[in-house]
Formats: sequence, C-alpha cells, structure tokens
Amino acid sequence: MPNIPWPGRWTRLAALAAALVLAGPVLAQQPVEARRALTLDEALRLAEDASETVQVARAGLTRSRGAMLQARSEGLPQLSGSLSYSRALASEFQGIGGGAEPDTTGPPPPQNCGRYTPNPTLPLGQRIDSLEHAVNCATNSNPFAAFGDLPFGRENTWRIGLNLSQPVFTGGRIQAQNRIAQAGRTRAELELATQRAQLAMDVTQAYYDAVLADRLVGIAEATLQQVETTLEQTRLARQVGNQPEFELLRAQVTRDNQLPVLIQRRSDRDLAYARLMLLLDLPTDEPVSLTTSLDETVAVPVARFAANEALLGDTTAANRAAVQQAQTLVDVQASALRIARSQRLPNLSVNSQFGRVAYPEGAFPGWNDFRSNWTVGATLAMPIFTGGRIRGDEMVAQANLLEAQARVRQAQDAARLDTRVAIERLQSARAQYEASAGTVQQAQRAYQIAEVRFREGISTQVELSDSRILLQQAQANRAVAARDLQIAQARVALLPFLPFGSAGQGQSQSQQQNQQQAPRQQPRQAPADQGQAFTSGGE
Repeated sequence: MPNIPWPGRWTRLAALAAALVLAGPVLAQQPVEARRALTLDEALRLAEDASETVQVARAGLTRSRGAMLQARSEGLPQLSGSLSYSRALASEFQGIGGGAEPDTTGPPPPQNCGRYTPNPTLPLGQRIDSLEHAVNCATNSNPFAAFGDLPFGRENTWRIGLNLSQPVFTGGRIQAQNRIAQAGRTRAELELATQRAQLAMDVTQAYYDAVLADRLVGIAEATLQQVETTLEQTRLARQVGNQPEFELLRAQVTRDNQLPVLIQRRSDRDLAYARLMLLLDLPTDEPVSLTTSLDETVAVPVARFAANEALLGDTTAANRAAVQQAQTLVDVQASALRIARSQRLPNLSVNSQFGRVAYPEGAFPGWNDFRSNWTVGATLAMPIFTGGRIRGDEMVAQANLLEAQARVRQAQDAARLDTRVAIERLQSARAQYEASAGTVQQAQRAYQIAEVRFREGISTQVELSDSRILLQQAQANRAVAARDLQIAQARVALLPFLPFGSAGQGQSQSQQQNQQQAPRQQPRQAPADQGQAFTSGGE
C-alpha cells in the first residue's frame, strides 16, 4: 500500500463513508413503499397494448387491405351518377327563340303563322287575305321561333346523368396489380408478426436484465456486509494487539473499494428498470417488484406472440419471416414486369352514358320536362410509338426482379447463419448454467472456512479476500448464466418470426460490463504455507 499521510487517508475514508451513508437511505426507503407485483407474463401483456411499433404494423396491415380493395375495383364496372343545376344570368342567345323577351315598342307579331297551303276552291277575296297573311308572317314573325324548345338562352337547366364503364381487356395489368396488392398484404402480415415477436424478445430481455440487476445489487450488498464484518473483526483484533496496523488498513481499503461497486450496481439497476418501464409505458418512478425469478425452469410465455404456434422453435430457413418477406418482393417485381409488358398490348373498354335534361320556365322542373340522352360506346387504345419508354420500363422491371431474387438467396443464407448462431448460443448458455450449478455452494463453503480461519487467526486477509472474490464471481456468473439461458430459449422459440440479428442474442452490453466489473480484483496465489494451512483447516 502506498505511503499516504494519515490526514489524506482519513479524508479519503470519510468521503467514501459519506457516499455509503447517502446511498443507504435509498435502499432503506424502498421496502416501505407499496410495490406493484409484476410477472413476466403481465409485462408482455402490458407491452403489447402500449407498443407503438405494433400499432404501426397494424396500421400497415389495414393499409394493405385497402390497397387490395383498390386493386380489385379496377376490374369491376364503374357506375357513377350526377345531378346538376345551372341558371344563366346572361347569354349570347338572348333574343333568339323561346328565350327572347317580347318587343312591346313595335307592332305586335302576327298570330297563327302556320305553314301556308294554297286552296284554289276558296273565293278570290279569301285567297288574297290568306296570301297577304302568309306574306306578313314571313316578313314580321321571329325566324327563330321554331327553336324555342332548344336550350339556347334558357335561364334554368337541370341535368341527371349516369356513367357506366367496364374494362374488357387490359393486357394482364389488372391481374398483376391484384397480385401486387396481395403480396403487400402478405408482407404486412409478416411485418406485424415480426414486430410482435421482436417486442416479446425486447420485453423478455429487459425484464430479465432488471431481475439480474436486482440480483447483482443483492450480491454487492452481501459482499459489502462481509467486508464490514471483516473490518470490525480486524479492528477488534488490532485493539487487543493480535493484528498489525497493516491488516487494519487493508480491511478498510477493501471495504472502501466495495462502495463504488455497490453504487454502480444500483445505477445499473435503475437504468434496467427505466428501460423496462419505458417498454411497458409505465411511469419510471412507479415502484414494481419483479416476481418471475431467473431460476424458474418454466418456459418464457411467448407462445401468444407467434403468428403460427406450430412454427415455434422451427429452425427451417424457408419459414423465417425475413425470407418470406424477401419472397413477397419477388412476387411484386414479377407482377411489375407483367405490367410493363402489358403496355404493348391494346386496351379495350366499353362505356355508356344515360342522362335526362330539363329547361323549365320556373326554378324546379316537372318529370315531364325532362328529355333523355343515352349513348353506348367502346374505346380501343394501343401505343404505336413511345420513343423507347416501354422498353425502358421493361428493363427496369427486369433488373428489379433479378435483384429481388438475389436478395431471397441472400436472406436464406443469412437465415441459416442466424439460426446456427441462435442454437449455438442456446447450447452455450445451457452448458454454462449447468456448469455453475454447484459452484456457488462450493464458493460459499470455501468462504465460510476462510472466515473461520481468519477469525481464529490462522490465515490472513489475502486468503479471506480471495475467497470473497471467488464467491462474488460465482454468484454473479450463476445469475448471468440463468439470464442468458432464459433469453436464448425465448429467442429460439420465436426464431421463425424474428428479424436477423435481433436483440436477445447472448449477453447484453450492460451485463457484459457487469461481468467485467465483478470483481475487478483477480484471486492471488497464496503462499505455500498458507495453502497448506487452508487445506488442513478445511479438513
């Protein structure tokens, strides 16, 4: 130990003791608060109801259903109706036909101006009168009076119409659009299944991370209690003269070095709980008690997050959601190529228009005021010269199809690799969990022996510290192995629905840091005589 002056030593010890005093009331207050018991199954249920990503995926599924309806409507008859009214405020046909206002300044127009037909049997006077009347009608009557029933210059116009159109031949374009819409719906369903499975993985990992953080805090607190006990024993031995000052200083430094570890563990626990509460959409300051233990052998309840429970744990690459999504893109691009080629073919459609029109004198017409118009026709359209546009569309569609096919093969390779990684991690996690089964009990027994030997004065703090470090490592390794096993099991179960490289593979970064921090000291080899004494004391 470096030669630090006594004032500096006491200042450092006082600062560390103050940190412990400040951190202690936090733990002391937590058990007093009413905590909400939260199981993993309940956490998964809360997360599904509050997940924005799942809601976005469901909105995408609804959108794809709408797109299917839009595509299907292209091949069905289109019938639309219309009703319109217009009033002419001014017209270029004013004064012509029935729309003209009568002229009251000149002589009245002649009446009964019908078609003139000579009658030789009439007396001469009548024949002359009829001839003069015909001349008067020809010279003084309105020549456009016969057009009085036409719409020219009418103030009020009512129109009722029906339009019907039906495509007959589109070169396969409508069928291709329906296949694209169907592929879009399949992709949306796969995306929803993927997001739900990913949510289950995220919540499961966050839950077990929080449980593990709780366990590591408990280990750190127990270790601090052990070093506090050792410090008290060393202090008493120092007072009676059985231990030198060096041993007392070593015990104080060991206690002080454990304080930052405990503070870091508590900070990691707070962050783990914050991540979990964020996924569950709960207040971060709400006290909860996680009741699902790391040591439970029951499988993680993720079956309801599987789109098809029969595929749970399936490791076939073709059944991976990402591979199926890539296959839907192949179907989309193949249909897009069909649409591009359909532009070279003629398009035939039939249409019909039926309408009734009325020009009433008043604002509202009667049914007898309407006249009918009805037409039926057909339209044939075919490109003759497009300057290479259609050929360019075909080349683009063909390239997109080749790219989509290559991406399917790429996705299959990635699926096989990802499956292999998931299985290897599960086997490794299970082996580590089984290997750590008896290590904690052995380390606990070794520490108890070392503690008795130290209390009896037949061993040093080096031996006791090494035993404590080994116990702390064994407890932390056991907790991390249990967490990794649960995560690996859940991942393999949901593997068909998870994206490649999803969360939950192996250990999270925070837990890797925990393993690196617990503890920072490595066990030291005891001298030969101390090792022999340890052996004899343990017999």
